[in-house]
Order: sequence, then C-alpha cells, then structure tokens
Amino acid sequence: MTALLIVCLALALVPAAVFAANLRAYRPLPPAGDGPIPPISVLIPARDEEAGIGEALASILASPSPLEVVVLDDDSEDGTAEVVRSIAARDDRVRLVSGEGPPPGWNGKQHACWRLAHEARHDLFVFLDADVRLAPDALPRVARFIADSGADLASGIPRQVTASPMERLIIPLIHFVMLGFMPISSMRRTRIPSLSAGCGQLFVARRDGYFDAGGHEAIRASRHDGIKLPRAFRAAGLRVDLFDATDAASCRMYRSAGEVWRGLSKNAGEGLAAPRLIGPMSVILLGGQVAPFVLAVAAALGLPRPWTTIEVALAAAALLAAWLPRLVAAARYRQSWFGAALHPIGVALLVLLQWNALARDLLGRPSTWKGRDRTPAPAE
Repeated sequence: MTALLIVCLALALVPAAVFAANLRAYRPLPPAGDGPIPPISVLIPARDEEAGIGEALASILASPSPLEVVVLDDDSEDGTAEVVRSIAARDDRVRLVSGEGPPPGWNGKQHACWRLAHEARHDLFVFLDADVRLAPDALPRVARFIADSGADLASGIPRQVTASPMERLIIPLIHFVMLGFMPISSMRRTRIPSLSAGCGQLFVARRDGYFDAGGHEAIRASRHDGIKLPRAFRAAGLRVDLFDATDAASCRMYRSAGEVWRGLSKNAGEGLAAPRLIGPMSVILLGGQVAPFVLAVAAALGLPRPWTTIEVALAAAALLAAWLPRLVAAARYRQSWFGAALHPIGVALLVLLQWNALARDLLGRPSTWKGRDRTPAPAE
C-alpha cells in the first residue's frame, strides 16, 4: 500500500508543480495603454450560429479599436447569414463572406479561417469562435500583448461559462490539462513545436507570421487548431505565446451533456486520445487525480485494513496535490465550484471520453459535428 501511495503522490505532484509554476507565467492581458491602437481584422468562421452571432458581433463592435469584422458563413442551414447581413447593413465595419463547405482534404473550420485570412484588410488578425463574447477593452489589450511579447501568434482561454452538470465537470479541465502539463516558461524559451498549445476559441496573429507559417492551410486536415496552429508557427521558427483571457472574453461552448461529449470527442484523436499518448496520460490522470480520492475513502473506511500513520499522511498529501490546482483554478478563472469539488469524477469522465473517441476511430465510426464527419475526405 505504501508503494502505491507514493506512486499516486508522485503522479499528482508533477502536474501540481507545473500548474503552480504556470500561475506566474500565464498572466492576464495588460491594460490597453494610451498609445494608438493598430487596426484589427476580427475573423469569425460561423456555421449554424443564428442564435448567437448577433450577440458576438455586438460585443466586438463595442470595442474602441479601429477594426473590421469579417464573418464567413460556412454553408449554414439556419439564418446565420441573414443575421450578419442585417448587422452589416447598419454598420460598415461588418462584412459577410459566403462559403460552400470545405474542399476535399480540408476541415471546415480550417478552410473557413484560411479564406478569412485572405479577406482580411489589416495586419493584425483575431480569429474568434462565434460563441465568444469580448469585453469592450479586449481588442486593444490583445494588440498591446502582441506588441509587448513580440509573438507572431498568441492565444488565451476565455472564461468558460458552464451550466449543466457535465459542462461544470469537464469544461474547466481545459485549464487544468494545459496549465498542468505544458510548462509556459519552457515554451517561451524554446522553439520546440511540441512545447506549445493554445485555445482555438481565441487566436491573435500577425499577418506576416501567419502566412510565413502557412496559416490554417498548414493544418488543413486538423480539427484541433488549439494544438496544431501553434505547432505550425513553431515549426516555421516563429514565436507563440499565451495569455489569460478570463477578464477579456467569455465563451459557452456547449449547452448539454450530449454536446459536451460530441464536441470534445471530435478532436480528441489529435489530443489526449492520440494512440501514443492515451495510455500514459490515462495512467497519469487516473493515478494522480482519481486514485488519491479513492484511496482517501478507503482510508476513512479502514480498508483493506487499518492504515498506518505514514500511509494516511501519504494519502492526504496526494489528495491535496490533486485537489489544490482545481480549487485555485476555480477561484482564479471563475470556474464552477461544483466541478472543482467533484474533480475526480470529471477527470474519470474525461479519460472515458478519450477512450471512447479512440475506439470509435479504430472502428471506423468517427464522431460528427454540425453534420460533418470528424475526419475530412482525402485530397484528390
């Protein structure tokens, strides 16, 4: 039992230590300052976003930045285009571009973003998902971050708005996985592609760097731009960076347990469910984040025998190392306390989701999203 507890403690301490170090490195956006704000092209790929695209545009247009907003209607089956067209008729900063779906070999979002980049008139791009809402000062602050950091591409995780139990359990793990396993200081010191990550909900890029890296064309077949786009920039020798967007943007990705499951499954095979990664990550997550809670319950019940003082101390230390990052994240990033309290259940569900996604891939039954298969057709 002692050896098992030591292993669990080690597996919990590693992400806890990385998370603690990242709390200093993962900083909020700086104030906008008094200098001139560069013009910004806000680029939004939109497919079946009628319910929320108007609110998204309103939040962007409240910015004091000189800007344009270009929305690509990606062959929507609802009234997305009509909503955007109506707003564009009242505000000439908004433009609508029509899309007809991706060509063979392309993922829909990557193709839409690639087209949007060619439509952009300004030298600073902000790629924004249609379910993101910006604070009025977000764009000037993003522009200053890019200028101060010298990065060619930067990304931030918006405040994740959650309501249903499944959302509260799993969505906050976006912060935990990134900040617990990707050392930001090492990312900034090196150009190693694997030491990079981002959030596909919000990217900001310099025009020259974007096209030098190949932009979204370089990841045309991917559905995981949060991982793949920063790595494409790094492979081109360019700088990437991260910022905390909690007070600058918010996003509610999904609105039900089914949407959470399908939405996170669609790109799992390029993340934690990658065949070479899923085994070791499952051991690390289950051993370091779930097992300490199971063992703590066993200790409280005196199973399989009364525990020694050393064993109780090891179990308590592992429990604290597993739980503390989630509690800190709940406070700092305005996350659900319900999800933080049930952290081991959320992690167990996340691991189950990854294995389910891998099994579906192996069985030739990839997940779909908004009527499209996860795996794009091969290029001709």
